Amino acid sequence: MGEQYLVKKIDNPIHWEVEVPGSKSMTNRALLMAALTEGRVELEGVLFSDDSRYFLSSLQSLGFELRIDENEKKVSVIGCNGNIPQKEAEIYVGSAGTAARFLTAMLGLSDGIYTIQASEQMKKRPMKPLFDLLEGLGAKITYLEQEGNLPVQIRGCRWIEGKAGENSFGQQKENVAGRLYLELDISKSTQFLSAMLLVSPMVKQGIDIHITSEKTDGSYIRITRKMLENAGVTVAFDGKNYCVPAGASYGRLYYRIEPDVSAACYFYGAAAITGGSALVKNVHSDNSQGDMKFLEVLHQMGCKVEEEEQGIRVSGPAVDGLKGIEINMNDFSDQALTLAAIAPYANSKVRITGIGHIRLQESDRLHAMATELGKAGICCAEEQSAITIFPGQPKAAVIETYEDHRVAMAFSLLGLRADGIIIDNPGCCKKTFEEYFEILENLTKEN
Repeated sequence: MGEQYLVKKIDNPIHWEVEVPGSKSMTNRALLMAALTEGRVELEGVLFSDDSRYFLSSLQSLGFELRIDENEKKVSVIGCNGNIPQKEAEIYVGSAGTAARFLTAMLGLSDGIYTIQASEQMKKRPMKPLFDLLEGLGAKITYLEQEGNLPVQIRGCRWIEGKAGENSFGQQKENVAGRLYLELDISKSTQFLSAMLLVSPMVKQGIDIHITSEKTDGSYIRITRKMLENAGVTVAFDGKNYCVPAGASYGRLYYRIEPDVSAACYFYGAAAITGGSALVKNVHSDNSQGDMKFLEVLHQMGCKVEEEEQGIRVSGPAVDGLKGIEINMNDFSDQALTLAAIAPYANSKVRITGIGHIRLQESDRLHAMATELGKAGICCAEEQSAITIFPGQPKAAVIETYEDHRVAMAFSLLGLRADGIIIDNPGCCKKTFEEYFEILENLTKEN
């Protein structure tokens, strides 16, 4: 893929059938769970992208034995039941937020000393709530650059000079039941909570996590809980507290990764604005990912959503028949960019609320929406946690992607009904879907 990609305008309704890679979120969760399981664990349908490769290479640097088959989309991991083979190592997590948060939690509960390096992009993303929590448990965090951010050296809370540590925790108090008690703010990222839940089998006496922020749940947390429960670890939730019982351990030795619904939604968005249809194979209504909610958004905007034997098909209304909508996307905010990119083609304004936290992701995604739509002549009103987008015909523009895969993929939709939309640095989509623009190129040639 070159340095820029000119999106081909489509004059007819599309009729696409596509396959998408496995879910990044589920791939990286399954990799961590496999490392904490005892014995060999087999993963199929694995996503191979920048993010997952950083996770795999980090596990290898930590001494885990892996067999990797990219052609067959398979990985096997020999898990060490909460033990990390290498007691001193350096890992590089790139721009992968899941790798950064999940592996930091595991290393913080370990009996070793590790250095965590990251990309310039990841160095800017929030980590302090997780660092503070781990320090409260007795881990030692040494900041190598900016306080509160990666890179760091982390000495696990079970580290004892000269020998492996006991399963005990520093300054953090246990509750009356003898279980580990933690307090956590997840307003900036739910990955902090997912990280601690995923490593909870390392805490043999059980763990209670009290959420101090107004936000206490989310779609990605629900994915985490479902995957834990399918692996034999029950997580109780009463609306404010998450509880994992004593003696929890992973017992699942095989995972089939679901197709990535986030990736599927770009093709569904294309159907919505061209009045055509897109079927994404192997995406079904029992899919556990939060971005399934985007299908309901498209339905409210006038699309038809049908489940077929091969997968879910979305059919758009006639051109110019897409309805405007006001929607809180806090719980499936990865699709806010997708909605923003198709919003100009609605017949009335689109207002997206509850998305202030996406300013702290790979880029300031909310500002990116307003800026790049503005370049294309689309009127927007940007607020701290919301954006309103008004209908209009986009003009030619070069879309800056901010090294953000979701900006690149979402804004490609803008060019399906407008001449001259150029995506700058399309290669940044390697983070999660490295073949996206090749697939788009082949599909648009057919129309």
